Amino acid sequence: MKLPFTKMHGLGNDFMVLDLTSGEIELSAEQIRRLSHRQFGIGFDQLLQIKSPSSLDVDFDYRIYNADGDEAEHCGNGARCLAKFVYDNGLSNKNPLAVKTLNRILFLDTNENGEVTVDMGSPDFEPANIPFQTDQEAQLYTLSIELAGISRDLEFVALSMGNPHAVISVEDLANTAVKDIGEAVGKHPDFPEGVNVGFMQILSHNEINLRVYERGAGETLACGTGACAAVAAGRLLEQLDDKVKVNLTGGQLTVSWQRSESPVLITGPATTVYEGTIEI
Repeated sequence: MKLPFTKMHGLGNDFMVLDLTSGEIELSAEQIRRLSHRQFGIGFDQLLQIKSPSSLDVDFDYRIYNADGDEAEHCGNGARCLAKFVYDNGLSNKNPLAVKTLNRILFLDTNENGEVTVDMGSPDFEPANIPFQTDQEAQLYTLSIELAGISRDLEFVALSMGNPHAVISVEDLANTAVKDIGEAVGKHPDFPEGVNVGFMQILSHNEINLRVYERGAGETLACGTGACAAVAAGRLLEQLDDKVKVNLTGGQLTVSWQRSESPVLITGPATTVYEGTIEI
């Protein structure tokens, strides 16, 4: 069977996009892993599926699968690519779009310059909703991990942006063991569903550098929910203003959060790389 697809990226966080509005295609976890392989497949961080709406209050359903085949709840960079895909392929001319993920509804607003602003919803710091196992809710948590046979305590903020995040503040991002720490925290039993681990270096009240080790994908060039989580964590600790420039390996995003129950807004580009078909 030949499967048509579009390859896209948001600041280097790359995706294989499937238009399933005209019919369902069921892919197994093994098929997704093969397609994600960068030498033997298409190569991507996440697979995005655009589907016909399952309810009257949204324009499309939006499903996300990590490179390891597991389904993810949320992806901000992917949401921007989804908006571009919809408009470029004439699936809708509505602006903003309302799309339904596994656990929330997102609103996607395409700006005149082609960038997309995504209403990502409000961050959730309740441990049970992340989920994160702890005896008591706090702003900062401490976790013991083992690196190279040495026990190390890490301080972090835990929250959900529709998917779980642990945000660690660091002084020197370039010399941080992102992979080793990301793997150790990501598989820690206190995060029963795993966690995306963000490493944030604060440059000023309105600018940060960020690297994210994503659950099921490893370190990516950009992570939209990770950028939102980092800004929310910095705002919680009163270290950041309400509008922040987030510098990621793949480029720059703008994240705004007014705190309280207001949503986090993320703005950035979306790029189409190529279209193709692959035999599955």
